[in-house]
Amino acid sequence: MPRQFLRQLSRHAQAIRDKWYVRPFAQSVFDPRLWSLQRRSVTTGFGIGIAICFIPLPLQVPIGLFVALVARLNVPAIVGATFLVNPFTALPVYLMCYTLGTWMLGVPIYPFAFEPSWDWVQNELRLIWRPLLLGCLTCGLIAGVGSWFLLDRFWLWRVRKQYRERHRRSKR
Repeated sequence: MPRQFLRQLSRHAQAIRDKWYVRPFAQSVFDPRLWSLQRRSVTTGFGIGIAICFIPLPLQVPIGLFVALVARLNVPAIVGATFLVNPFTALPVYLMCYTLGTWMLGVPIYPFAFEPSWDWVQNELRLIWRPLLLGCLTCGLIAGVGSWFLLDRFWLWRVRKQYRERHRRSKR
């Protein structure tokens, strides 16, 4: 299980605890429940983080932190999962979401060329926002629930396997 990796992230969180810009939030952000490695907290945080990463805005990490604080979920799991969609993977992921949205709405695919400019946002995005948001919502829900379920089953399988091995060793 990725417990060792999550433990390392927790240690890094303790290192930044004393920074001046973190002090006002230290009491709520460093609540031990947000950093515990319990199965329900980690798997639910991971699933919600995967769902959040499909939001087509560059605000996934603040949204993930907010959800983790409100729902008391594992912060490294939810924030780490939001990085599935990053600047390298964003274009293919959002293109897939847009294509799924056009298929679900039954509208033709509008040929567009992405340009990172305000003019493009004002003119082109208004033509594709409905299928894009519907596709992002659908992909987020499916990927979030699916990843939560798979990680939860994997976690249980791994714990049972470790228990059986420990039990076998103790019988010898």
